[in-house]
Amino acid sequence: MSIDQREFRNALGAFATGVTIVTTMTEDGTPVGLTANSFSSVSLDPPMVLFCLDRRSYSFAHFQKSTHFAVNVLSAEQEEISSHFARPSEDKWNDVSYDFCGVGCPSFAGALAIFECSTEDIHEAGDHIIIVGKVENFTRTEGDPLLYYGGKYGRLAVDA
Repeated sequence: MSIDQREFRNALGAFATGVTIVTTMTEDGTPVGLTANSFSSVSLDPPMVLFCLDRRSYSFAHFQKSTHFAVNVLSAEQEEISSHFARPSEDKWNDVSYDFCGVGCPSFAGALAIFECSTEDIHEAGDHIIIVGKVENFTRTEGDPLLYYGGKYGRLAVDA
C-alpha cells in the first residue's frame, strides 16, 4: 500500500498541538532554534521529554551533537516568534529578545513553560530523529496556549 505524503500530512494536521521553540547552542556558542510541534512528555520519574527533528533541518547537526536543549512552550501572544523560527534561515536571532536558561540555552520571556534538558538519547525514526531529554529544571507561567491545527495557528482561551 502506498501512502500519499501530502494526504498523510493533512491527516496529521487534524491533531491539534501546542507550539514550541526548541533551542540549543552550537559548539562555538552560537544560538540555534526552531519551531516544533512534535513535543511530548515521556516520563515523570525521571522527568523526561522528547521532540522530533527533521534530518533536512538546518539545525539538525547542531542538535545531534548538543548535550543540552531547552523547550519553550509558546503562549498565544507568541505567534509571531513561532512563525519567525519556523522559517529556514541561518541567522534567526537578529532582532530577537531572549535570555539563557540554567542549561545555557536560549529561552523566551512569555513562554508558558520552559523545560531545560540534558540530551539523554537520540533515536533514528525515518526522515526524523527523536531526541529524548532529561529535564534538569523547568518553569511555568499562566496564560493561553498557542495551538496549531490544520496548518494554521489557533488559540484556546483557558478559564482562570
